[in-house]
Amino acid sequence: MHLILDSLRRELPPTFTRATAAKMTGGLFTAGTLANLDYRGEGPGGSLIGRKMVYERESFVAWLERRMRRGDGGNE
Repeated sequence: MHLILDSLRRELPPTFTRATAAKMTGGLFTAGTLANLDYRGEGPGGSLIGRKMVYERESFVAWLERRMRRGDGGNE
């Protein structure tokens, strides 16, 4: 688990979109799944810039780590 998280901390830019999150997690989450999770208040949280949701790297990685610990980290 830590290898994935460490890799994301190194590779993700400081801020990024849902599409980047989907690509960088190897498809673990699709952009649509992240949108659904955000809508339900279960997503990584972020900020809307125009029509794009933007996540901050450390917040996203912390959110993913919590999901992985609980065992519920994948596509719907």
